[in-house]
Amino acid sequence: MKKMATLLLFFATFLLLLATVHPKVIAVGQPSEVKLNSRILQDSIVKRVNENPKAGWKAALNPRFSNYTVGEFKHILGVKPTPKKELLGIPIIRHEKSLKMPANFDARTAWPQCSTIGRILDQGHCGSCWAFGAVESLSDRFCIHFGMDVSLSVNDLLACCGFLCGSGCDGGVPISAWRYFVRSGVVTEECDPYFDDIGCSHPGCEPAYPTPMCEKKCVKGNQLWSQSKHYSVGAYRINSDPTDIMAEVYKNGPVEAAFTVYEDFAHYKSGVYKHVTGSVMGGHAVKLIGWGTSDDGEDYWVCLNNFIFGKII
Repeated sequence: MKKMATLLLFFATFLLLLATVHPKVIAVGQPSEVKLNSRILQDSIVKRVNENPKAGWKAALNPRFSNYTVGEFKHILGVKPTPKKELLGIPIIRHEKSLKMPANFDARTAWPQCSTIGRILDQGHCGSCWAFGAVESLSDRFCIHFGMDVSLSVNDLLACCGFLCGSGCDGGVPISAWRYFVRSGVVTEECDPYFDDIGCSHPGCEPAYPTPMCEKKCVKGNQLWSQSKHYSVGAYRINSDPTDIMAEVYKNGPVEAAFTVYEDFAHYKSGVYKHVTGSVMGGHAVKLIGWGTSDDGEDYWVCLNNFIFGKII
């Protein structure tokens, strides 16, 4: 399989060119005040993508972001660059190159008994993608390896990890989330549901909720916080070689992946996404569940995205 570098988006499922999934996220400088207050959706970007015969995907004015400024869009891109000290002691996993893998793979069909794998949640107003990608992947692995089809709580991680993970709704570090699972565990979503159940698709919505408070108490009085905790055995990174990432997903289940987002990503409509035009906006985390090759021969990753784009044609 040739080197992958693109993602395809169906509903909120998309394919990302493999080379764009990378453990490092570019640090982004602050744009000018004029740029931050301008609209993220631009007719010029749609035109440039759709008139590019090599783009591989189609752009449109995405209704999800119709009220968003550049600053508001940047706010929901919640992956912060990983400090070097956070990587100390974190092992890098490599897999045997002899492992034979299929040309196409989708964790949803590989483990159909696990309802969490295909479930797509909305991060709403909050820059919590770093938490969603981690918690959703851990939920899937509890089902795959232990037969526990349970949804774990993004809210627990987001509210209770604190400065050890970053800045909550203002962004966090994915590897720190996995360290939290080892150190503190994470309760079920039933115990501690996500705080923002409104989303940000309605007109006039203000996409800037503060980080929720850590209360360490289940919403139902008959459930105990400590007894609802689920722990990870360890935290590790996957070697960035595509074959190692594929082998990890194939053997162990979905993984959290981070990539750099550009302005054109907000305009996605259909096809296999790769950067065509626009400035760097920030870092975004998703759940990577598989891979494949398009009809045009372009290899891609299959990912689930917590931006709800609406219906994709």
